[in-house]
Amino acid sequence: MSNPELYVGIMSGTSLDGIDTALLDLSQPHPRLIASHFQAYEQPLKDALLDLHLPAHNELHLAQLIANRLARDYAAATLKLLNKAKIAPEQIRAIGCHGQTIRHRPESGYTIQLNNAALLAELTGISVISDFRSRDIAAGGQGAPLVPAFHDRVLRHPDIHRVIVNIGGISNLTDLAPDKPTSGFDCGPGNLLMDAWISRHLGQPYDREGVWSTCGNLLPGLLDTLLSEPFFAAEPPKSSGRDLFNMTWLESHLNGDEAPEDVQATLLALTGKSIADAIAHQCSGAEEIYLCGGGAHNTALVAHLKDALPDCRIAPTAALGMDADWVEAIAFAWLAQQTLLGQPANLPAVTGARHPCALGAIYPA
Repeated sequence: MSNPELYVGIMSGTSLDGIDTALLDLSQPHPRLIASHFQAYEQPLKDALLDLHLPAHNELHLAQLIANRLARDYAAATLKLLNKAKIAPEQIRAIGCHGQTIRHRPESGYTIQLNNAALLAELTGISVISDFRSRDIAAGGQGAPLVPAFHDRVLRHPDIHRVIVNIGGISNLTDLAPDKPTSGFDCGPGNLLMDAWISRHLGQPYDREGVWSTCGNLLPGLLDTLLSEPFFAAEPPKSSGRDLFNMTWLESHLNGDEAPEDVQATLLALTGKSIADAIAHQCSGAEEIYLCGGGAHNTALVAHLKDALPDCRIAPTAALGMDADWVEAIAFAWLAQQTLLGQPANLPAVTGARHPCALGAIYPA
């Protein structure tokens, strides 16, 4: 049996719910999850992050202060994770930390994920790999999604056409068709609009199992208007985020007299239809669909997908031995390993980059 090769993956996604940390042994082709830990964002931090998605006075200073705060929170979450597993920091090869996206503008040649990786390395005593997206963008790519390369390496089947769908704040998919290059792209809003809408009207962080959405009626006219956004019709490669899909965008399409629960039902349909349409149009012949991310727990959304894609088996990635809540954190641990190995970890067919690139910047312990 080979010696363990231990990495920590940290993911804080567009949903802004908090920090996922995962401890992995990457000595074998299939990652072994040793321990996991979730640390929720406090509301003031979440509000500050939301504010930074739009231009504001003194935003550079504020962004750096929040990056320092995030690094401290990432470090605390990492040390709690290691304490839970009874693993010392010096046993960890590296931390792969995505950082918190506040701007994603590949069309302008940049992306911003807040994190002070040097401070994170200082606080943990562990080398940190961060800033994974910039190298791909420098090569002409979207810088996202990056996780399809991990799906390709770990979840591909030689004979079965699989699609992996991550439903976080934004939804994205990876098409794993046998004997074809892996492809993938962002589909549109995942949970972020539904979360924001229920937070405004019911004060809840998310619609547990989609229950509130089932209390409302679909508004076909609103759904058609939302789907008229050019992003949905654009051909891959494509990626998106809160820069496009946010409450201002949603409100610009509302009359103002809609029942809140009807809007929630329509937002769920928007997420479900944008995913189902993407699979139907871009992943022809798909046999199995595996869901991960927070949206995999939305019973109403999963039912919508099963109705829209009756010929496909739909299940959480746990059916493949990978807990749906931890896939992205696991992926960033794997991406960190690829960085240390000097191996390319982007897929040009996914991101649109001109060539494969080794990703990430290394901050030694």
